Amino acid sequence: MNDRTCIVSRERREPDELIRFVVGPDGAVVPDLKRKLPGRGCWVSADRLHVEKAVAKNSFARAFKRQVDVSPHLADQVDQIMVKSALGAVGLARKAGAVALGAAKVDNAVRSGEALCVLHATDASQDGVRKITQARRATAHLGGPEIHAYKLFSEAELSLALGGTNVIHAAVLAEEAGKAAEKRLMALDRYRGGSPEDQAMFAAIAEDETAAEDME
Repeated sequence: MNDRTCIVSRERREPDELIRFVVGPDGAVVPDLKRKLPGRGCWVSADRLHVEKAVAKNSFARAFKRQVDVSPHLADQVDQIMVKSALGAVGLARKAGAVALGAAKVDNAVRSGEALCVLHATDASQDGVRKITQARRATAHLGGPEIHAYKLFSEAELSLALGGTNVIHAAVLAEEAGKAAEKRLMALDRYRGGSPEDQAMFAAIAEDETAAEDME
């Protein structure tokens, strides 16, 4: 059971690519995102699709070799725990001075390469997102870092976590507290299916650079 193999796909993965589950005293399967709960555990690929499949296919009972109580809302429970963890880490980063708020400050953090990642509220305007996306693209084109953007939280959630009002855009900065927050944001984004638009944008930039080098 310590073998880090997804009980759904049967693929071996790194710990950060998996979610550990254990059986509680009441026989219920519970997520152990910090990998610290006692008892034997099983592993599921760290995305919602695999958690839902594990529930639907009765994979937990087979993995633990016993009858277990599995909530039909287990995938939602994992999401909620990840949201709480990510927002908590972003809040701590803000207190440590590792978060910039507001479109202008975010744009500056991106263009200077200080930003690790960008947060847009799910209800952000397309125009505001577009301008910061242009800054991220320009920074990458000039040889700077690939700064990913996440739309994971509402304006209300961001405002509460960051102690502000009407927080629509934020940048997590390249400091220790910022790195801890980015790790949790990446995990939540991966769980929800990733950001294919970001991946496509940076892949296109890399192709353009390769083509330019080939022409030199």
